[in-house]
Amino acid sequence: MSYVGETLSNLLHQTAFFNLTWGNYVMILVAFIFLFLAIKKGFEPLLLVPIAFGMLLVNIYPDIIASPEETSNGVGGLLYYFYSLDEWSILPSLIFMGVGAMTDFGPLIANPISFLLGAAAQFGIFGAYFMAILLGFNDKAAAAVSIIGGADGPTSIFLAGKLGQTGLMGPIAVAAYSYMALVPIIQPPIMKLFTTKSERAIKMQNLRPVSKLEKILFPIVVTSVVCILLPTTAPLVGMLMLGNLFRESGVVRQLSETASNAMMYIVVILLGTSVGATTSAEAFLNVTTLKIVALGLIAFMFGTAAGVLFGKLMCKLTGGKINPLIGSAGVSAVPMAARVSQKVGADEDPTNFLLMHAMGPNVAGVIGTAVAAGVFMAIFGI
Repeated sequence: MSYVGETLSNLLHQTAFFNLTWGNYVMILVAFIFLFLAIKKGFEPLLLVPIAFGMLLVNIYPDIIASPEETSNGVGGLLYYFYSLDEWSILPSLIFMGVGAMTDFGPLIANPISFLLGAAAQFGIFGAYFMAILLGFNDKAAAAVSIIGGADGPTSIFLAGKLGQTGLMGPIAVAAYSYMALVPIIQPPIMKLFTTKSERAIKMQNLRPVSKLEKILFPIVVTSVVCILLPTTAPLVGMLMLGNLFRESGVVRQLSETASNAMMYIVVILLGTSVGATTSAEAFLNVTTLKIVALGLIAFMFGTAAGVLFGKLMCKLTGGKINPLIGSAGVSAVPMAARVSQKVGADEDPTNFLLMHAMGPNVAGVIGTAVAAGVFMAIFGI
């Protein structure tokens, strides 16, 4: 009987109940909230479901992301190897390839002024950089945190890895992806605050048709120009443009479909679960994480406001031909930010269709955030 009792006691003590801390329970609750937002509310479920589930797993079973040095048999946890692909910048670059294969760059080509709107929305990144310095982050950590303002998860992960801030990668990535998912909640109040009812109701002229030759040349020219000026952006900008070239060339349909579908979804699973698995209670529940989350929100709000205000300026300069709402799409949450511009405009006038106009700044924002990351890497000699 003593053997049976000892065996049952050992089994009981192997359950997670005897190992979980109050912090683990808090993070498990956060995971449940994220799952609710993703499944019930539909907030970027492709991102939030794997992130939330990775968060749930690591707070029940921390060894799932343990490194080989931390285990008795020298084999790391499953999600440790997924996470290594984040640190090596492999998954963020593949995400960019998928985004390029999925996205029509035609609205940006048809209206090049969108580049300026996309650039204006990057103000939040550099504003947050100086705020992070004031809050006590070192220069590289401040740069890694500030890129959250672009609402671009892959670029946030990429830059944190390149700047050697892997210890902050988890909170940075979770904050970036969370704000991407919460774009429909965060942006509309800011957009309405800085615009008038008449400005939100402005109807824009139809975009000019873009030729196939222009669409083929665009990714080649952008890659050549940007990567010559900032070679360190090649993994992101290069993969984004390669994916788009797959799409527009018309001669590699299989590659385009693979990059935009099967590969993209596989990478999202690997990246999402590994990012979620970095949010153990020990790593996440601290003052530094709270600073990162707050700075990310401020940066994102500043970026949205800057895009809208620059849109107002362009509205004035063009005699009312540009709806300022499309400036908010200059953050790189593709295509969610463009959809929000469409929705806010349609709330004022149901016949107003801004989606394709907003896609121009939205795509420009993706490129702009990658360029901002390249600028930081150039500054620090990476």
